[in-house]
Amino acid sequence: MIPSFDIRGRVAVVTGASGGIGRALASAFAEAGAKVVGTARRAEALESWLRETTGVTAVVAGDIAGPEAAGRMAEALAEPFGPPDILINAAGLNTREVADDVTVQGWRATIDINLATPFFLAQAFVPAMKDKGWGRILNIASLQSERAFPGGLAYGASKGGVAQLTRAMAEAWSPFGITANAIAPGFFPTELTAPVFDDPARAARNAAQTCIGRNGELRDLVGPALFFASSASDFVTGQVLFVDGGFTAK
Repeated sequence: MIPSFDIRGRVAVVTGASGGIGRALASAFAEAGAKVVGTARRAEALESWLRETTGVTAVVAGDIAGPEAAGRMAEALAEPFGPPDILINAAGLNTREVADDVTVQGWRATIDINLATPFFLAQAFVPAMKDKGWGRILNIASLQSERAFPGGLAYGASKGGVAQLTRAMAEAWSPFGITANAIAPGFFPTELTAPVFDDPARAARNAAQTCIGRNGELRDLVGPALFFASSASDFVTGQVLFVDGGFTAK
């Protein structure tokens, strides 16, 4: 029997939909037939996405960083199409402060958006998912969930936390039909990774580190995301999938 990757009619909330991975996945899910609510702080960028994408879509601009903000935004995000079946936590921050220069402000901002928001937003949506007996939570982890990179102490700590958060979400909520998984991208060209791709030599070194021999393209994330968000992954939960061209294999 061929498993179903169909997400038509499902309601998906995508954070960080104003750019990068979030925007790419929001567009792909809308094209695949989901009703997509994109959220981010940048209203103009969200409106631009809304104009450019196809399908049934809506946007809610606002700050979701941290427990209080995530709780407040959850109600607004459920307004366009009802409580989501799928939550994609793609919003992220990397201050790139070296260890000796990490500030309290930078640390808190990083932990809030990268780690606290995915949990508290999911917590707000889980009751409705439990009522349906079905839900999908997809977190965005990182190479730094397992590896330490220069200038990435706070970011790495938050993304290491995302990997464990994903496992803990699965333990808590999968008995109710809600799976929680994460994608850990390799090097993809986004606003967050601009400092890497602005240095051609560095980008080339990263490409050479992969088994495939190139850096990622945003389209490479769509298939894994659709798998985790659909019934094809009914028996998969608590997993972190590295979509990195084999970077972590070498």
